[in-house]
Amino acid sequence: MEMEGKIWKDGKFWLVEVPALDAMTQGKTRKEALAMAEDLILEMTQSYFEDEIGKDFTVTILDYKKDVIGVAANDTRLFLALSLRRQREKSGSTIREASKRLRSKSPNAYAQYERGKTSISVDKYEELLSAANPFEKLRLKIA
Repeated sequence: MEMEGKIWKDGKFWLVEVPALDAMTQGKTRKEALAMAEDLILEMTQSYFEDEIGKDFTVTILDYKKDVIGVAANDTRLFLALSLRRQREKSGSTIREASKRLRSKSPNAYAQYERGKTSISVDKYEELLSAANPFEKLRLKIA
């Protein structure tokens, strides 16, 4: 699975944004900005999943030229969990509130997805993403 991002030049700097991960960084060159985005996402994943992440975890930035980039990781489970957690935090919601939006009686069920303990289908990811952040509609790109 790949998450869509964008890159653009603003004055002296190149900016990179990945809305699904609520991530943004910059660099002096396009190449540097893409490398900074890769490092940022890797560091965020390591920060959130310190105990779960393997030494072989990698993030790949795909430069589609113009202003579109793709972001992928070799562990989809953790990658999607990171997105859910970042979106929930962005919305200011608690795990209990996200769980309630799913009409679930157990916040632990939702939390398992956000902790990367459970694999997520595309349909389930969309449902969980809406519960994590009902205020933002993100566009999914399946690659």
